[in-house]
Amino acid sequence: MVLEPSNGPLVSSDLQTFGDESLPLFKVEQVQLQFSISSDFVAAQVANNVLVLALATGRLLRIDLDNPGDIDDIDLPKKPSEVGLIRRMFLDPTASHLILTTTLAENYYLHSQSRQPKALSRLKGVGIEAIAWNPSLPTASTREILVGASDGNVYEVYIEPSNEFYRRDEKYLKAVYKIPDGPVTGLWVDLIPARADTRRVVISTPSRLFHSVGRVGRQGQEGSGSIFSRLFESESPVVHEVSRTARPEPSTLAVSPDPPDGTVSDGPEAERAFAWLFGQGVLYGKLRTNAAANLGNDVFNGSKTFPRSQVPATEDASGQRRSTQDPIVGMLLTQWHVLCLVEDRIVAIQRLNGRIVYDQVVLRPGESAVCLLADQKKNTFWLFTTHNIFEIVATDEDREVWKIMLQAQRFELASQYAKTSEQKDAVATASGDYLIKNQQYLEAANVYGKSNRSFEQVALIFVDHGEQDALRKYLSTKIATYERSSTMQRTMIASWIIELFMSKLNSLDDTIATRAQLTENTSTTDTQHELSVVREEFQAFVSKYKNDLDRKTTYDMISSHGREQELLSYATAVDDYSYVLSYWVQRERWQESLDVLKRQTDPDIFYKYSSVLMEHTAIGFVDILMRHPDLDARKLIPALLNYSESNTLPLSQNQAARYLNFCINQLHSTDSAVHNTLISIYAAHSSPSESALMSYLSAQSLNSHRAYDTDFAFRLCIQHSRVQSAVHIYCSMGEYSSAVDLALKHGDINLASVVADRPSDNDSALKKKLWLAIAKKVISQQGTGSIKTAINFLKRSELLKIEDLIPFFPDFVVIDDFKEEICAALESYSKSIAALDLEMDASATTAESIKNDIKALSSRYAIVEPGERCRVCQLPLLSRQFFVFPSCQHGFHSDCLGRKVLEGSGLTKRARIRELQASIARGGRREREARELDALVAQQW
Repeated sequence: MVLEPSNGPLVSSDLQTFGDESLPLFKVEQVQLQFSISSDFVAAQVANNVLVLALATGRLLRIDLDNPGDIDDIDLPKKPSEVGLIRRMFLDPTASHLILTTTLAENYYLHSQSRQPKALSRLKGVGIEAIAWNPSLPTASTREILVGASDGNVYEVYIEPSNEFYRRDEKYLKAVYKIPDGPVTGLWVDLIPARADTRRVVISTPSRLFHSVGRVGRQGQEGSGSIFSRLFESESPVVHEVSRTARPEPSTLAVSPDPPDGTVSDGPEAERAFAWLFGQGVLYGKLRTNAAANLGNDVFNGSKTFPRSQVPATEDASGQRRSTQDPIVGMLLTQWHVLCLVEDRIVAIQRLNGRIVYDQVVLRPGESAVCLLADQKKNTFWLFTTHNIFEIVATDEDREVWKIMLQAQRFELASQYAKTSEQKDAVATASGDYLIKNQQYLEAANVYGKSNRSFEQVALIFVDHGEQDALRKYLSTKIATYERSSTMQRTMIASWIIELFMSKLNSLDDTIATRAQLTENTSTTDTQHELSVVREEFQAFVSKYKNDLDRKTTYDMISSHGREQELLSYATAVDDYSYVLSYWVQRERWQESLDVLKRQTDPDIFYKYSSVLMEHTAIGFVDILMRHPDLDARKLIPALLNYSESNTLPLSQNQAARYLNFCINQLHSTDSAVHNTLISIYAAHSSPSESALMSYLSAQSLNSHRAYDTDFAFRLCIQHSRVQSAVHIYCSMGEYSSAVDLALKHGDINLASVVADRPSDNDSALKKKLWLAIAKKVISQQGTGSIKTAINFLKRSELLKIEDLIPFFPDFVVIDDFKEEICAALESYSKSIAALDLEMDASATTAESIKNDIKALSSRYAIVEPGERCRVCQLPLLSRQFFVFPSCQHGFHSDCLGRKVLEGSGLTKRARIRELQASIARGGRREREARELDALVAQQW
């Protein structure tokens, strides 16, 4: 037993043009079952896409509509002849709990995980008419639920399924309320937001509707006792009563289903709706959730009644309207409509305006309806007869909501429910017209800006009414609706807005000034606040739409109004920092100038304002310069020199020198202009100390390449009497003589002495020359009276002798002043002569020995025996050319000896030996080459 697979639970709706207003709002479609049913339907329920059918035979069919092939076939524990036919069924919104009642008041409970209904013994004999499920939507148990009976009693029961045979499923049952004059036809319980322990209970009877709100009380653990007793005992319900009829009339209570995904779910429209069916019609309204003290009255006062008499009368076969009208026998709520089963028709009533939007005959003649149901969670709607199942399909049922809201002048809600651009534009236009009529110009400007109403018409409306603020707001809203490609329109509107801003700011300034002149006690606080707000709006506007403004035109407009602060704001917004910086510099606001400069990356800005900033805020400016290593320090040199010339601070505080040192030491600049500038600053400074300049020159001397111009540096040092530095430059160039002369010229003997020791020890002649120059200067300075002191000073160099100094002494100097030095010199010479004599004697002895060796060579010989062999190859020595060494009597073949020599020779000799051997083998000049080869071999060996 399954549903038709091609249709699922529904017949195809063929809604290819969903949202087309030509389609009906509702369509009743018969569900075709793929199995035959031999018995009539007597009851039905739908929840969470689970369909439960009760048959007259006592069987239950539970069908999962998501999986139509999944059908549970369930039988009651007893036959209908014993317990009666199933009369009503109640299924909770999650489809977890099913309670059914029979015509003999036998009640059963069935859990979704079970296929065996259990009798509810505590409820035996209670004719159940309505159930209010717990709003917490439980699954394992029902938790606390309310049961309305045909005798007017309201019971609270807690059902928890159990597998134990002897244990009842009802944990407790308690009568909590009694309605004396009729059966309970409907029950509803929900939570009040932000009031966790508060519940709302709505009870309906055929003639009265009860609304109670109060706190519930729990004693002990869950399921241990009633929680609703406290509510009914402490609160008196608000009652809405209608006149009773003589005969029993159908009555029920319905609540709107959960809102589908993607719909409006905020505000009052998100509140659930209720509908109460009574004899004369349907009362419907909102289940308000506000914190009003008398919530029941709010609910009933805001409700509407749709009389049964407004439903068109049914026509008979001849086309004549029937004289009598049957009551409405069934009713449910959709999101926006009340669906009523009237005789054989389904009638849909729009809740917002009470208009009938659908009226369709559904039942065939003689066909009897069982119930009209709604799936609270899935927003599906069903009609059951004794033999058929119909689904009432809603098609875009909120399509008319925007129109209704618009007619009711609820423009915000109308805009929310408007779906197409045409609908939204119609809402915006109508809303704007309404606001203009009520002189709400600012609000109208915002609405008109989102509409497609003629730009010229709207602008003229505000101009005619003199509403410049509203016009500015309209233009600000309108410009956002244009595409980026609409360059001309955006530029024109943006320029117009700038002009309006300027006019507004001037007006506010004039107002403040006028009030101040009229009376000293007049408060201008409000106007000043408005002025600051408008300025903030202006800044926000130019920041957002700066690309839509023509720079020259905007500057001209703002300047024409004399608005310097706004000029500055605009320039900042468009990153025209040259203008901003010029503005602050002209006003000598140096900190503001630096703040602007910190955000710059354009090098030309730094170069342009370097002179004035170095002059007035050097420390901060240099701090910023050091954060920009990409700057060309050469272009900053004029500013640095101007700063140094006008500054008398110590070199340690000189910011120009600080920046140049940063470029040299941190950025490793090799630009000669940078180095020369630093030397110029050091040399020209008023301080007599040369430590800074000497430190720089010493550091540069360690580099292989000097980055500064030595001629330029030397001229500066001479010009500013930086002798020590000039001497250092001479020394770095290797001009020691010039360095000593310069030091002596300025009378700095110690400096000259230091320079004289700098040449290497290998160049003793130069060192002696330098020391002689110093000696001459020292002796000439000391005079005849202190020759002894001069000689002692010159002992610092071991290269100078007394005889070297004598030419520098005066002609009539007394020898006693340096007699000891002369004696010491003569004694040294005597020792040197004695040492030379010993060397000459040793040389003569060596020469004699050499002569004797030469004479002995002529008589040296060696005897080669016939069997003598080569010491290398061990072959007979006499077989080819050979060498014999007389001293040791060893013999070698010449080629064997050559190979041995090659093994131990250097690369050069080895190459020459091979070359001679190859030449002899080719038949070259054999004698000369042979002699050379023999000599090389013998020498190496």
